Amino acid sequence: MNLANFESMDPIMLMSIVNMKLRDDFAGDLDKLVNYFDISREALEAKLATAGFEFLPEAKQFR
Repeated sequence: MNLANFESMDPIMLMSIVNMKLRDDFAGDLDKLVNYFDISREALEAKLATAGFEFLPEAKQFR
């Protein structure tokens, strides 16, 4: 799954995909995920915030 078009995705589906990628491929490291997909962390967090999600570093996921 390529996250290059994350800005046009449904935020609930996006949260699910991002959390799966964080868990399965990036050991919960959001910076590694955004660097790998060459996307803006701030823009990703802002998009997910539109649905009330925020990144919780201690949980290593968006909730």
